[in-house]
Parts: sequence; C-alpha cells; structure tokens
Amino acid sequence: MNSTSGPILPGATIGMVGGGQLGRMFAIAAAKLGYRVGVFCGSSDEPAADVASFTVCGPLEDHSAIENFARRCDVITLEFENIPAETIAVCGQHAPTYPDASVLATAQDRLLEKTTLRDAGLPVTPFAPVRDAQQTCAAADSLGWPLIVKTQRSGYDGKGQHRLADAAEAERVDWQGGGDWVAEAMIDLQREVSVIVARRADGVMDTFPVFENTHRNHVLDVTTLPAAISPDMQQQACDLAIAAAECLDVVGLLCVEMFIENAGNGEPRILINEVAPRPHNSGHVSMEACRTSQFEQHVRAICGLPLGDTAQITPAAAMVNLLGDWWGSQGEQPNWPAALDVHGVSLHLYGKHAARPGRKMGHLTAVGETLDEVTARLERARDSLRNHQS
Repeated sequence: MNSTSGPILPGATIGMVGGGQLGRMFAIAAAKLGYRVGVFCGSSDEPAADVASFTVCGPLEDHSAIENFARRCDVITLEFENIPAETIAVCGQHAPTYPDASVLATAQDRLLEKTTLRDAGLPVTPFAPVRDAQQTCAAADSLGWPLIVKTQRSGYDGKGQHRLADAAEAERVDWQGGGDWVAEAMIDLQREVSVIVARRADGVMDTFPVFENTHRNHVLDVTTLPAAISPDMQQQACDLAIAAAECLDVVGLLCVEMFIENAGNGEPRILINEVAPRPHNSGHVSMEACRTSQFEQHVRAICGLPLGDTAQITPAAAMVNLLGDWWGSQGEQPNWPAALDVHGVSLHLYGKHAARPGRKMGHLTAVGETLDEVTARLERARDSLRNHQS
C-alpha cells in the first residue's frame, strides 16, 4: 500500500517508526496541524514517546508488534534509515509508508547510494569499493593519498571511518570488523553545506535554503543560514537536491549533504557527500529561521498536503548542538537560565534522560540581522551552560 487517492487530512493518525529526537519534533509539528502521532520504538522512555498519542514498544524485527502499530495508522514514516526492509514491508501492508523499502535499501548502503547517484549523472566524491589494505592501496593509485575509508553500511557522526595517510596506516585498520568498505578521495574542502528537499507522492517538490555546516569531531556543531556561497552556487545545490530526490524516488524529506570543493581551475564545485531520507540535524535551524520548519514540511509531504513556504524569514540564523559533554561529570544540569538570558536564544531539549559525551541532547537557535551577531549570541549562551545547576 504505497499511495493514496487524496490527501490524508488533519485528524488522521501518522505512524513514526523511531522514538528519538527527530520523531519527537515531528510529532510536535504534526500535533500543531491536528494529527495524532503513534510511535513505534524500543521503550516507552524514548524522546518521541513523551509527546506521542500512543506508543507501541518492541524490537524492529517483531512483526507482530509492528502489525499492531501499523493497523492503527493512516500513513507511516521513519525517523532513521537503518530499518529492516521486512519491517517496512509489514508497515506497507497496512498503510502508505514513506520512504519505501527501495529508498532505505539505497540509503543503508554507501556504495549503492554513491553508485546510484553517480550513474544518474550527479557529481559525487570519487570513490572505490574496498575490502582490505591491498585493495585500498590499489584504490589510492587513482584516488590518491590521503583518503577516507568508511564502512559500507551503518556508521554516522564519524563512526566507522578512518583517514588513511599511506599504505602503512591501511595495514593497521581492522578490516574484518567493518565488513565491506568504501574508499573516498580527500578533496580540497572549502565548506560543507546541506539542502533539504521535500517531495510528495505526486512528485511535487520544494527545497529549503542552503544550510552551511561546521563539524567538531565529526559531529555537526554549528549550522548557519544563509550559506556563504554565491546565489548561483546556492541554486546549483538546490537543483542537485531535487535531482537526487527524483533519482531515488523519495517521498517525504531528503537531506543532501554536499562538499564545496576548491577545484583546480579556481572555481569551486559541488560534490554530493551522502544523503539521508528524513529530517536532518542541520535542518533544525529552520524551526526559527524559515516560514515552515522541516518537521511541518515532512508532515505536509507524506500526507499529500500543499508544501509550506520555505522562505527564510530573518536575515541571519544559526543553530548550535548541545551534546552530553555540556552536562556535569555527575550529570548536573547545565545552567539553562543563564543561556536563556541571552537575548533571542531559543532552547530545544530532546527529553533524553542520560547525558553522555557526544550524545545529542538538544540545540540552541538564534535569529538576527547578521551571522556574526547570531553566532556570537549562541556561543555566549552555550558557554554559559558550564556553570552547572545542582
């Protein structure tokens, strides 16, 4: 059951597979539009369960629990892409499910994803499949040293990847621990950007403005809007995102992460790094910066409603992530009053009970007249969290 004869109207029930922060913020946006949201997740204390109309708990492989969940839904969507295809097939027997299993199969496999996009004529980072040090050294003949190797499946926020400077470093990788791998060329990186595109089942699409992203320890740290690239490059990036969504036949949201490369002729060029068929961390800035947030747009897209206006409604905006590192060593609460005392800062917490280093616990956003202004306010607010509350 992969399509509907008309829009799924407010009052209906949307199913969300996954109970993390993306599911939580989606459920809040859906409730504002008048939908009920049911969540399927591992336990009732996950972030999305706090705000859902109902929760069904169980492992993703429990088809009986999945059926119990899916029968109560009018449309089903997903919070993350590493879901067994059989689970999606079970959901699809009871309600339209977006994205479908074919999209997930591509997004779950870096080699398939890159090959699919490359074969569609889209620019991707040069790559080669590898399984061991010998194949990696052979790939380096064309890709050059240094290069990046990533596990073909799983891995995120820097997990499951290594930067290799030479053959000696390749020999030290635990190749058996990661299964198949993908080697990627190192590029002369100017900046990283992302574009989120929304697509309905009838093919109607729209993109958000281009977000610029800065990472720390392989995890997104700061997103700024607008991106510091030319209007022509912004249009190129949006066109690439649209082409990728069409190529993959996504329904819902697709985030396309891109590198801006300093090319040899002095003109920067855009390369697709990877895609995610769901809301994305970089899109959180849209909650205050755009007329429609990425989460409301996700609801509109899967329900077949008119897509919202994605226009930026402030000259400048930024978001900073809050990781578990900002909590005290004994779990002391950060100083929320001090952060919120900084003018114009908005706080979004995800309702996670245990703060661990590197774990995404929330984010701060700010809007204003200039990027220097908003990023300075956010850094001041985040720094003030260090004075922990007991």
